[in-house]
Amino acid sequence: MLNISQNKVNDDIVRENYSSLRTVESKRSGRVFLRLMISLFIVVLVCVFLPWTQNIRSGGNVTALNPSQRPQTINSVIAGRIEKWYVQEGDFVKRGDTILFISEVKDKFFDPNLLSRTEQQLKSKEMSASSYMQKVKALDNQIDALISTSSLKLKQARNKLAQARLKVISDSMGFEAAKTNVSIAKEQLNRWQKLYNQGLKSLTDLEVKKLKYQETTAYLISAENKLLGSRNELINAKVEIVSVRAQYNDDIAKAESDKYSAFSGLYDAEAQVTKLQSEFTSFEIRNGLYFIRAPQDGYITKAIQSGIGETIKEGAQIISIMPAQYDLAVEMYVRPIDLPLVHKGEKVRIQFDGWPAIVFSGWPNTSYGTYGGTVFAIDNFISDNGKYRVLVAPDTSDHKWPTGIRVGAGTNNMVLLKDVPIWYELWRQINGFPPDYYLPKNTNATTKKK
Repeated sequence: MLNISQNKVNDDIVRENYSSLRTVESKRSGRVFLRLMISLFIVVLVCVFLPWTQNIRSGGNVTALNPSQRPQTINSVIAGRIEKWYVQEGDFVKRGDTILFISEVKDKFFDPNLLSRTEQQLKSKEMSASSYMQKVKALDNQIDALISTSSLKLKQARNKLAQARLKVISDSMGFEAAKTNVSIAKEQLNRWQKLYNQGLKSLTDLEVKKLKYQETTAYLISAENKLLGSRNELINAKVEIVSVRAQYNDDIAKAESDKYSAFSGLYDAEAQVTKLQSEFTSFEIRNGLYFIRAPQDGYITKAIQSGIGETIKEGAQIISIMPAQYDLAVEMYVRPIDLPLVHKGEKVRIQFDGWPAIVFSGWPNTSYGTYGGTVFAIDNFISDNGKYRVLVAPDTSDHKWPTGIRVGAGTNNMVLLKDVPIWYELWRQINGFPPDYYLPKNTNATTKKK
């Protein structure tokens, strides 16, 4: 009471009638309150020096650790029209089970005998290519025969040339002998003429010598004519060699030209065969794509396309499936300012939506209902929400995650960082500073090792 008013009521109050007033005004209650405040201050002072685990809190959701185990949509590779459904939402399917059947909508593939006719075309082209190959082999044999024949013909012509040369030499020697005989006959005729003029020889003997001279002269002319004929045969033998070589070269060149033409036809036929093989394989695969099958074991969750007779485009989403076997993980998002503080292998405490928990963020060991995890992967590129995605895998050294968790469930996550006193954490929170940056021991060891 301030006792400002001049009208005091202290004397009018009977304190014995008010036990609470007596207790407050007594000196003992003041001492108790002072002791209580001092005890509270000591407790607070002791508490601010207690250890506190810094953490980064972030929301997230449950996902699958392996990308192949996450929910996926089945797309249609080709355009078509839905003809029949074999499943309904909620069904369990095994890998390879037929989900639905679609029919063709492109006029290029309307022919029901398209595969058999394409196969016939393929066989015809293969036979055409085989015929070209046989023609090439026949031309090779023809070229080999021409080369062998030309070699024999050239040998024959060279032998004939050698004979002509020897004949020329023989005729040349006969011609020289005839000239010698003519010279001798002429000398004898001259001597016999002198002897006849002197009366030592008769006219008959002189006429015999004249006849002998005429005979040798005629033989000389015959030998010269024979020599000229043999020389002409030598020239003809040389011409024949050139003619044989030119003739067979021309025949071989023509055969090689036909061979290369056959090769050209062969290569063109092989190209068409390859093209038809590719088309046949594509048609065969396309026939198998009319049946949409399950890529893995899982549950049908939602039919995106529905009805009978509905037309779908290439790559259109048809149905979504959830794999039956999956390894759970949690994807959480952290702010860019907190990203340098997160490292692979760090501990994370996770609270799943729908699971009761009592959480003490600074004392994770005293929390109840949270489950352990470790940082498995950190994205290097920022997400659309302006944060970085961190993938958390279950901690094998902690309690197993609840079996009732499903992919897509929400989570509340705490990445456990450095242990600091509570007073330091309060000071950091008041000033808005981020948690302390530090490197785990295993990271330091790895860095030094590198």
